[in-house]
Amino acid sequence: MTANNDFGLIGLAVMGQNLVLNVESRGFSVSVYNRSSEVTEAFVARHPGKRLQGALTLADFVASLARPRKVMLMVKAGAPVDAVIEQLLPLLDKDDIVIDGGNSLYTDTERRDAYLSAEGLRFVGAGVSGGEEGARKGPSIMPGGPASTWEVMKPVFEAIAARVDGQPCVIHIGPGGAGHYVKMIHNGIEYGDMQLICEAYALLRAAGMSTDEMADVFDSWNDGDLQSYLIQITAKALRQRDPVSGQPVVDLILDKAGQKGTGQWTLINAAENAVVISTINAAVEARVLSSMKSARLAASSRLQGPAGALDVDRKRLVALVHDALYASKIISYAQGLDLMRTMGEKKGWGLDLGGIAGIWRGGCIIRARFLGHITEAWRADAGLANLMLAPFFTRVLNGSQAGWREVVALAVGQGIAVPAMSASLGYYDSYRCAR
Repeated sequence: MTANNDFGLIGLAVMGQNLVLNVESRGFSVSVYNRSSEVTEAFVARHPGKRLQGALTLADFVASLARPRKVMLMVKAGAPVDAVIEQLLPLLDKDDIVIDGGNSLYTDTERRDAYLSAEGLRFVGAGVSGGEEGARKGPSIMPGGPASTWEVMKPVFEAIAARVDGQPCVIHIGPGGAGHYVKMIHNGIEYGDMQLICEAYALLRAAGMSTDEMADVFDSWNDGDLQSYLIQITAKALRQRDPVSGQPVVDLILDKAGQKGTGQWTLINAAENAVVISTINAAVEARVLSSMKSARLAASSRLQGPAGALDVDRKRLVALVHDALYASKIISYAQGLDLMRTMGEKKGWGLDLGGIAGIWRGGCIIRARFLGHITEAWRADAGLANLMLAPFFTRVLNGSQAGWREVVALAVGQGIAVPAMSASLGYYDSYRCAR
């Protein structure tokens, strides 16, 4: 093989395949390797005419790359990453760059960084957000590692990242494990965001709204200050129908949620740093409780409570839930950013919170209109103690709290679980309490 390809990627699952196609479409030649050679051969065969080169051995893969080699791993976090690194190590040369693009725990990234640095290699822990679509069209990328390595990777990362207002959704986050740490907090905020949307859905459903009516509500919210990717796809999900029965798909899906670990890692880190992230905590706990389906079924016939129905004016309820969702969403971000600020100072990472919010505006799962206001908040006051204290967010919280309180009170009175909205309001009231 000729050693002239610009970029290499190991791990051709869906995310890996889409990232490869993204990189190639930006003018780079790409070498690919998968532990199953059939997957490698099939992937390359499906894309004739593209600058893709499949390798059936790691030795051939490494030999096909121009130096310094840029090798990105898109494999399952944990032991699989270490296993691939060990296989690569004897094949690489000084100053080659290994990039872990999975959802690795930041302490694992720091360990790998120290290990590879001692071997004369460079390591980048890069959080990648956006799912399959983002990987293909442009994700948000959160790379950590030495600044000198960032300068080498910058042309590739900026080329493949999403763009908002002409700016690529990638910046150098900081040294060591900073990139994967920020991705971890991103995922924690995402947990909070998703749980709050679930609670908004539960409240509207309790008022007797159909899935199509709720979809119309979420579409209208997506045209306003709640505009976000998650609100947008919620509306689309609510409109989906089962092709066999014609029933709404959301009513047929088993109400059990799983998790991949990043939410739990966020909780552990918050406890270690004495930072309150009660909204994110409530979201993680809600997932755990949802997974206890058999226990909930047994309890439903024995533990008493209200029927969980809301007999209220629907138009008014929609406005109230909007305010409760918006205010609670701000709290989820405020808590996540507070944890990032605390950890960044402790580790000396020099995290640019405004810049991080800026790269979350496009490509990533939590992209939302109000992230621009978060960037502006930290640009106006680099020492901002909490997002709630930025003038824009103070105004929103002060203006939303009446509806927020009414929604939580309605839910409690009617036995509708809104753990994240309740936790958000409790945090707000505790934080603003002088005594």
